Order: sequence, then structure tokens, then C-alpha cells
Amino acid sequence: MSEHVTLARAPFPFRQFVVKVHGRCNLSCRYCYLYEGPDQTWRDRPAATSPEVLDRTASRIAEHAVQHRLSALSLVLHGGEPLLAGVERLAHFTERVRAEVPGRCTVHPTVQTNGTLLTARRVDALAQHGIRIGLSLDGGLAAHNTRRVDRAGRPSWPGAVRGARLLAERCPESYAGILAVVDPATDPVELYESLLALRPPAIDLLLPHGNWSAPPPHLGPNPADRITTPYGDWLCAVFDRWWGAERKETKVRLFEECIALMLGLRASTESLGLAPFDAVVVETDGSIEQIDSLKSAFDGAACTGLDVFRNSFDDALGHPGVVARQAGAAALGAGCRVCPLLAVCGGGHYAHRYRAGQGFANPSVYCADLQRFIRHVAGRLAGAATGPQTARAGTPVTRGDPS
Repeated sequence: MSEHVTLARAPFPFRQFVVKVHGRCNLSCRYCYLYEGPDQTWRDRPAATSPEVLDRTASRIAEHAVQHRLSALSLVLHGGEPLLAGVERLAHFTERVRAEVPGRCTVHPTVQTNGTLLTARRVDALAQHGIRIGLSLDGGLAAHNTRRVDRAGRPSWPGAVRGARLLAERCPESYAGILAVVDPATDPVELYESLLALRPPAIDLLLPHGNWSAPPPHLGPNPADRITTPYGDWLCAVFDRWWGAERKETKVRLFEECIALMLGLRASTESLGLAPFDAVVVETDGSIEQIDSLKSAFDGAACTGLDVFRNSFDDALGHPGVVARQAGAAALGAGCRVCPLLAVCGGGHYAHRYRAGQGFANPSVYCADLQRFIRHVAGRLAGAATGPQTARAGTPVTRGDPS
């Protein structure tokens, strides 16, 4: 289990700082693991993050950047719905972080939003302060987003698509991309192409958060006994559509990271690989926490007992949960450590390994799906390596470029 994992080397510094600038959301998505899941710690926290918390967080980020000589860091303005905090507060906080970190450290800020509150003025203001905008959607059609409703039960899609189109047309250089969760109930190619219609520079496809004690949809009550791979099949279908395109239409992070790992290159995704995890969260009350996805496991799973007023981010590096996230293969179960796909799979997403009473030292609940997907990608790469004959068959070798 994670509490018994020790790190044989110096901890890897945080380079991604996820700051909850607002702790509530204007939507009430029926499947939201954050508000509808087992962790309900958000109820006891303030909705809006105070200026004092933001100022102290900026100082702690700068302290960490100095301590570890960071040349760059990612600042993720998150929620809830971060635009509820107001663009002015987001801009002020971003500028405060930039002013406090050393001059050699570049700050890369992004706001992750559901898109419904985007207006021309807000898009322009965020762009003016160099804040990129990422969108969270279930797909590029109204039919894909029926479970994303506001608190009155009204569909969020009209506002979301309006925001996406506004961003693509008005400030494409500020468009960070779209985050979408895989749903095997949808047609994979249709969903992918619907997202392409929103002109994102990148798409991040995520598996829904679930674990052995609370299996995700479509895997049944006993995932270990299943013989089907619905999520793997879905990803393979989208991969083939992406790979077989005559030109590169967009980046798909999961695909490019998988290819990079197969080529022996570095990758930086939670979903694959063994790279040390480098993200930390600051909640609206100043609490320092592990990444939100852990909240899908059990109540309090992300808590560290630390906060920005009493503790540095270096203190968080010593937390057992963070140590386990940075321990690589040492944090995995015996079966994963001897798996031939280990270097690429990395055991899958940490939160998806949880089993009540056993902790996180288990294979991913998506183990079979990940094997299906990784082997499929490996087969495509092997086919591309055979040369022009394969390319003429509809598999252009340029699709393997992970850049």
C-alpha cells in the first residue's frame, strides 16, 4: 500500500500547481465524481477563494520555484467553475505568481472551464494576460452532453458550444484544447469528429474515474472476470481514425504519449508511464491536497493535513501519498512489476488502482482495456515501420510523430 512505499532518491519537485480559485460550479453534471462522489470535503470549504489564500499560494509557489530552481511551471486555474471567481481575480493572481517567481522561471497559466461563462470580453481579458483556456466537454454534439445540465436542470450545451466557437474564432492562440471523458455508449468516430468540428488544437481523452470497489460504467460488478474491453475498443477505434488521417488534424494527448513511451521518450501523463507525478492542489481554504482524481476513491483520499499558511510545498513532497505517486514501479503490485507492458502502461492512472482494504497497490481497474489499447498502438507502429507498402494501405508513417 502507499503508506509503506519509500523513495530511494530525492523527491521530484512539483511543476504543476492546480489552484481552486472557486469551489462551486454553475453546472450539476449527473456523473460528477467531485460533487456526487464519495468525497464530500468540498461542503465544508468556502465557495470563493479569498485574496489572502491566493496571495499566500503565490508566495508558496515562488518559494518552491526558488528552492528547486524551476525554469518553468504550470499554473492551472481550476474549480468548480473557475470563471465564477471573475476574470479580474484570475488575472491578478496569475500576475502575482509571475511577479514572485524568479525571473528565470516561466509561468504557463491555463484556466479549465466548462465554457458556458465565456464571453468575448472574458476571452479577450484572459488572452491579454496570457492565460490559455481549456474546455471540458462530453463531446461536440448536444446529444453527447445531455448529462451536463445546470442547477435548474437545463442543458448546458448551447452555452458551451457558443463558448467553444467564440474561443476558436476570436483567440485561437489561447485555445488550450478540449478534455473529454471516454464513454463506450457513444460512437467513437462520431464523437471524435464532433470534437474536431470545435477546432481544438489538442484533445485529452480520459477514462472515467472508477476503481475495483466502485467500478466504472460498462465493466460490470466484477471487472476482473470480464472478457470484453469496451474502453479499449473505443480508444482503438478513435486511434485508427486519428492515425489514418491524411494530415494531422489535432493532437490527442493519450495517443501521442503512448507512442512517445513506446519510442523510449519521456511522457508526462497521469494515465500512462512511470514518470514521477509532479502536480499538487491548493483548495479554496488554502489546504494543500493531492490531485482531485483521488477523491473518486474514498472520502478524504486527497487530504494531506497541510495548508499554505503553515506548510511549504516541500512538506507535501514528504506525504506518503505523494511519495507513492513518485515511486514508479515500486508503488505497483507484483503482477504489474513483471508485466511486459509496464514501461508504457505504468500501472495506469493511480486512482483507478484503488480497492477498499488494499489501497492502491493493484493493477488498474482498466488493466484489460489498457492492454488492448497499447498492443493495438504497438501493432500500428510495427506496421508503419515496414515501409511504404503499409503507408499505401492507409497507415501514414507521419502519424507516429509524438511532437
